[in-house]
Amino acid sequence: MTAYLIVDVDDLLQRFDSRGVTLDIHSAASALINSAVLAAGLKAKEELAAIAVADWNRYRRPSGSAGISVQQVFASESYDLFNVPNRSVVADALFEHYFADEAETIDELIVASTRSDLISLVPRVNITSRSRVRIWGDEPPENMPGVIFQPLEAILGIPSKTVALYIDFENISISLSEQGYILDIDQLIEGMVKQAHSHGQVHRMAAYAPWGQRGSLAPLTDRTGREVSDETPSRLARVNIDPVFSLPGKNSADMRIAKEVLDDSAAPDSADVFIVASGDRDFNEVFSAVRARNKQVVVWGVRGSTSRLVESNPALLVEYVEDFCRLRRHADAHAAQPAALHEPPVPVEPEFRPSQWSSVLLHLDYLLNQAGTDMVDLDDLVTRLVTVHAVPNEDRARDLVTQAAAHGLVIIDHDVNLVGLHSDHPTVQNTFVVRDRIVHRVANTLHVRGWEYVNYGFLLKGITMDHGLEGPGLNTSDAWRSEWVDFLVREGILAREMVPHRHNPEDLVPVIKLASQGMANAINQLPGVTPEDIDMMIRRIIVSVEQFTSFRGFAWCPLGSLHRRLRPYDPSTSFQQAVEELIDAGAVEVAEYDNPQSEYKTKGISLNEDAPHVYAVLADRNEVIRILLELYEQRIPITREALLERLSMDDDEIDLWLSIMQSENVLKPAPGQPSVYTLFRTHHTVMQVAGDPAEH
Repeated sequence: MTAYLIVDVDDLLQRFDSRGVTLDIHSAASALINSAVLAAGLKAKEELAAIAVADWNRYRRPSGSAGISVQQVFASESYDLFNVPNRSVVADALFEHYFADEAETIDELIVASTRSDLISLVPRVNITSRSRVRIWGDEPPENMPGVIFQPLEAILGIPSKTVALYIDFENISISLSEQGYILDIDQLIEGMVKQAHSHGQVHRMAAYAPWGQRGSLAPLTDRTGREVSDETPSRLARVNIDPVFSLPGKNSADMRIAKEVLDDSAAPDSADVFIVASGDRDFNEVFSAVRARNKQVVVWGVRGSTSRLVESNPALLVEYVEDFCRLRRHADAHAAQPAALHEPPVPVEPEFRPSQWSSVLLHLDYLLNQAGTDMVDLDDLVTRLVTVHAVPNEDRARDLVTQAAAHGLVIIDHDVNLVGLHSDHPTVQNTFVVRDRIVHRVANTLHVRGWEYVNYGFLLKGITMDHGLEGPGLNTSDAWRSEWVDFLVREGILAREMVPHRHNPEDLVPVIKLASQGMANAINQLPGVTPEDIDMMIRRIIVSVEQFTSFRGFAWCPLGSLHRRLRPYDPSTSFQQAVEELIDAGAVEVAEYDNPQSEYKTKGISLNEDAPHVYAVLADRNEVIRILLELYEQRIPITREALLERLSMDDDEIDLWLSIMQSENVLKPAPGQPSVYTLFRTHHTVMQVAGDPAEH
């Protein structure tokens, strides 16, 4: 009889380490081989071919306080140690080494692993109708009829933990929607159920939301793109998730979940693991109380919408719904196009990095601007290159300029000893684009914010968002951005200093200033931001600030958060210039405010709602929302054409307001119907315009 046991050691150790389970390696290795002998009906373990597969390079040294050698443990239990450093070929390597002989049939094959890459070996092994295949893992494998499945914990004698799951469905669905995800209810349910079972034996699952109240949740669809919000409770019930009704609004579900979690965790037969699907900071005290009862707490959140207090709490295991539910974003779905067959590979554009040619170009351009001519004396360029230490001597400078001419970057007229730029050359154009965008951003930041300098990290983030630096080989990484900033410092265009950190004077941080205001003024006259860009940004700022302040009950909105929210619509520095125009018009005030969540003041922006700018923009917004409500109530599809018919606005204004309504989470594209939108009826601003009573 031919019997094999394959143990995935990497998976075994990582699995129990991630769950906080202390695993006795000796006991585990022995239990697996003894259970395999018993299952195969063998008389002794010598009759079993036991294989321990791993990247054994990881386990060369003893680990743990006891100095246990994992290799030695499995070798002492008569396992064949099979080393696979490259996990991607684990099934191929095992097959070629042990199972490639087609003449040999396997009577018993046991695979101890929870990972599909190793389990994919099973169908390739030469087995007969009388052979038995067992999988010891997390769940029965799909599309493998006849395979005997057993939970790995049961084989190892580890009692399975019990799990209770509480889903703030309203919070999770809205958070996912705000982050741009398509809410596929099938993927949500499958992902949540599977992830809950990965933590142990599930005793209870409940989902809290204002079920049955149309518009209270972000639109939910099935795999076909059909909206199925009304069917969600029944779909949840089918997989044993109890749909619990809660009133609309944040506090209702929070209080209900908090009460039930506290009550359930205090019961004698309570679960071992409590999973709460909500990233709200209001649960922090509840989590502490549950932890004090020796229960494990797992939080399911959404990136960008989960409280930092929750994410930074070391006592909690935080998992993200979008990861284990494998959700797609709206933007990715619309951008996805079937690739053409046999399409040739697109060549990768090399990074455009600063060089000696860049020094020649920048200093030649400086001299040309100073002289106001197309060409300057070659000797003047040579002298400048030596003066700014771009080269060590005049001979080297002349040689460098000559080489630049040979590459077509500059033009030398030897008869009159003049030199000029070949402005149509791609290298020349890219060099000036990079210089201009970086200097422009520094100058505008200093001017608009009234700072003396720009923090180095803050500048790198700003360059990352600069749409003026889009192109092959441009703005590729932080290393690329740092290299160009450092180059501009070396060339005397920017200056770098070390200054005391404002919150910790003992710590010095790098900052950037303008080294030459005259050069900055010349560079700063850029056509990159148009008056139309600034006008559109003004409307976005007013709408976003009003929505934030009215919803939160604040008098001001953090300026940094507002900028992050509007980054996708900021070509270069339109945000900064729009804020400046609003300040000049008396429409907003930017100041340092006391922050209740921090001991330091926060720079914020507040609206003067009596200002003409603000009044006009909010009046337009309210009119747009009233038309959306009218279409919604009459069950007329919300489309661009429907808005054009009902609003006295031109095409560009309609497009802008559609964009604003989507960015503010009032509208979402209907999945599978890019020209149709769904209205988030219980959105704070929509309810405010509709005159609905405020939530309590």
